[in-house]
Amino acid sequence: MKASPTLAAWSLAVVLAGVTPQALAGEGHDHGDAPAPAAGPALPRFTAVSDLFELVGVVDGKNITLYLDRFTDNSPVKDATLELQLDGKAISVEPHADGEFEATLQEALKPGVVSVTATVVAGQDTDLLAGELDLHEEATEAHDDTAGPGLKPYAGWVSAGVLVLGLVGWAALRKGNARNRSAGGVA
Repeated sequence: MKASPTLAAWSLAVVLAGVTPQALAGEGHDHGDAPAPAAGPALPRFTAVSDLFELVGVVDGKNITLYLDRFTDNSPVKDATLELQLDGKAISVEPHADGEFEATLQEALKPGVVSVTATVVAGQDTDLLAGELDLHEEATEAHDDTAGPGLKPYAGWVSAGVLVLGLVGWAALRKGNARNRSAGGVA
């Protein structure tokens, strides 16, 4: 079977089109300092929901900030009292604003699943909310820091390898065409 020069040319064009050079800016050609990241790692949190209320707790070491809203319209619950238990232990809670409470733990919570129970009294409404707080060790949450550099440092080598393979394929097609012509190959 005779390979046409057009096929070889198109094959080489496809290989070379797939190899794009990496654009690197030299010194003085940057766009200034990189913007600060928009957010850091998220703090552990839990939710407890009922037909009347929604409670969200954010844990920051020994401090817990609690947000209590009405389930129907997500408005802060005014003049509410809140009793909180973590793994069956009562935690002292102090109100700060409408629907906002704070608690301070004697010691930081240990990794694992912590059961959360909250009793809410707001006017004529009383409800018991339950949820779970799933705490992980910091080492497993920071897995991105230990990740390797990826393939970016090897992009030049990969591009060169693809180029060499394309040239070898092109040379093989040319040699096959020359051999067919000299032997009087049949079409």
